[in-house]
Amino acid sequence: MVDCHIHMVLDGGYWRSAIDRHREKPDEAFIRNKLAEYRELEYTWLRDGGDRWGAGELAAKLAPEYGIEYRTPCFPIYREGHYGSFIGRGFETLKEYKALVREVRERGGHFIKIMISGLMDFEHYGVLTDEPMSKELVSDLTKIAHDAGFAVMAHANGDAAVSAAVEAGIDSVEHGAYLSGETLCQLAESDTVWVPTLVTVGNLLHEGRFPDAVVEPLLAYQMNAVKFAAEHGASIAPGSDAGAYNVFHGQGGEDELVLLRTALGENAETVLEIGSEILQLKF
Repeated sequence: MVDCHIHMVLDGGYWRSAIDRHREKPDEAFIRNKLAEYRELEYTWLRDGGDRWGAGELAAKLAPEYGIEYRTPCFPIYREGHYGSFIGRGFETLKEYKALVREVRERGGHFIKIMISGLMDFEHYGVLTDEPMSKELVSDLTKIAHDAGFAVMAHANGDAAVSAAVEAGIDSVEHGAYLSGETLCQLAESDTVWVPTLVTVGNLLHEGRFPDAVVEPLLAYQMNAVKFAAEHGASIAPGSDAGAYNVFHGQGGEDELVLLRTALGENAETVLEIGSEILQLKF
């Protein structure tokens, strides 16, 4: 079992309360408890999306005690004034970004994570919460990270962000909401692995926080996109975004597999095994 996208700093509930648990210092008891749960479920490989309080870093140090290989970027990197400030570290200039990349290396991080778009607006179908980063900047950030010897994970939604990520040679794209057939084909023709995190949408259905009139068609759109991408040869790997609202550590990975298997049909196991292996080699 692998989960290619989790956030140890979060717990599936309200994000502010979850982060408060680690604000003074990472809560080792909580982290050990979650690692033990993953071990019980026979997970052997986890990739964290990072946080600026060090919860993922501590988890990476403790994980070998539980027979788990744990990968972390230390913290996500976002562009000041745009999505990511609640969990990451920001930059305004390329000089500042390069300094953050150096810090990841000094702290023993395994890869670089960049935030290049906003979120899905769960109140309004088809809407994202922020403008995408320019493709020129995405290219510059990716090259700097690659030149430093790091793979790159990108939080990206919408055609503009994902197309820019693929063109830049980003190693994995997370979420990828509202992608057109053209962008899905571009993704399929690239070496970028897609981690669609379907459960972050699926676990909101009939839950009451957001209108089903938005959540239901969004989930259908995403599942169809996964099916289309796989049929055209895209590399797809399972990642739950565990810790996100109503996506609980361990169980979130199981829920994600159910949705991916439904979307991918009889070829699901082969597609996901190949995608997971490629992603593990990259990261």
